[in-house]
Amino acid sequence: MPSETPSSGNYSAPANPPPVRLGIGHDTHRLVPGGPLRLGGIEIPFDFQLQGHSDADVLLHALSDALLGAAALADIGHWFPDTEPENEDRDSAEILSLCYQKVQAQGYQLLNADCIVFAEQPKIGPHREAIQDRIGSILQLARGQVSVKAKTGEKVGEVGSGQVIQAQCVALLWRNPSE
Repeated sequence: MPSETPSSGNYSAPANPPPVRLGIGHDTHRLVPGGPLRLGGIEIPFDFQLQGHSDADVLLHALSDALLGAAALADIGHWFPDTEPENEDRDSAEILSLCYQKVQAQGYQLLNADCIVFAEQPKIGPHREAIQDRIGSILQLARGQVSVKAKTGEKVGEVGSGQVIQAQCVALLWRNPSE
């Protein structure tokens, strides 16, 4: 795993970082035959699965990137490169948990996460609460702190034709200024 802080040239963080930080994460994975589908830390019965180096959980990857981005800690590719054998088939719940530990080490807590899954199929609605509960379990949050929404591709593009599933997440972090 890379060093604890990403190298970024001559950049130095402000002496007093703001108490509130916002991050956005996005990910895309191709659907391939086989199932079940792993999404949001749960398995959904489906004839296709997501393809990737890790378990390819597109939603947990996007949320990991949102958390890391909000804390200015690079992205999951920096911390969990696909060139490292230990990341092959790695559980994305573990990746998300480790990313959040890095954020917490910077003194931040997650206030809420707002997530969108872009998929023509399967329907996310029947699995929404299970996904919210699983994410809450990984990050030690209440269901009300995690929003999961779904959008189709309206039969347009790679999402609409069922070739890929995408996810986009926003994470709002807070640091107690008195600490």
